[in-house]
Amino acid sequence: MLHILSDLVFVIAATVWDVLPIALIIFGFQLFILRKPIPNLKRIISGFVLVLLGLGFFLEGLQAALFPLGKLMAQQLTDPVFILGDDVEHVLQWWEYQWVYLFAFAIGFSTTIAEPSLLAVAIKANQVSAGSIGVWGLRIAVAIGVAIGIALGVYRVVTGTPLYWYIITGYVFVLIQTLFAPRMIIALAYDSGGVTTSTVTVPLVAALGLGLASTVPGRNPLLDGFGLIAFASLFPIMSVLAYAQLSEWQARRSLKARNQ
Repeated sequence: MLHILSDLVFVIAATVWDVLPIALIIFGFQLFILRKPIPNLKRIISGFVLVLLGLGFFLEGLQAALFPLGKLMAQQLTDPVFILGDDVEHVLQWWEYQWVYLFAFAIGFSTTIAEPSLLAVAIKANQVSAGSIGVWGLRIAVAIGVAIGIALGVYRVVTGTPLYWYIITGYVFVLIQTLFAPRMIIALAYDSGGVTTSTVTVPLVAALGLGLASTVPGRNPLLDGFGLIAFASLFPIMSVLAYAQLSEWQARRSLKARNQ
């Protein structure tokens, strides 16, 4: 218990140090550039304190639970005894890791739905679009993209294929989609790829990749363990663009049916 408390105090202190430049810039510009008093100063300071405490507890929770749990799950799901049972002498093939792919898909979807930065972006997009962009529609579209991306990234780790094959091909598809997607969604789709790589998704995805690369035979944690976050950033762009294109197609189809 004392060990956890000491770690928590250290994490909160480190969080204060990390957030301090942001506070200095905001307050500095308000006082010395804009030369205006800070409105609701007590409320803002109390909000900063709550943010610091929340980040501290959250980061400590990630380090104490989610990060090691993700690595442990990767190690257990790739254990030949779990996959093959008694036939542990058999050399595993890529299609025999189906539970790993399913776990990667599920963890990618669930962590993205829980991502607070994505929720904030979805709410703002809903407000500025006057409700035409649904909060849950955007969140689910992004979550599906992350889930598919991480599952494909896990396949890359298992097979040991080069990362650039997937990234180059993915961005070619993104460029093609961008030419045909509704203009109002393009910038939001590109931003959606960035908000997925935040406080919830990154620790679990990184732990999953390193855990897989440490347990799959012939893989190097440094060469193969990283790269899943790139998949988590790329594929949401594709899924959000596809979501917008599908919505536009359905709207045109409904309009055409009404006019007939």
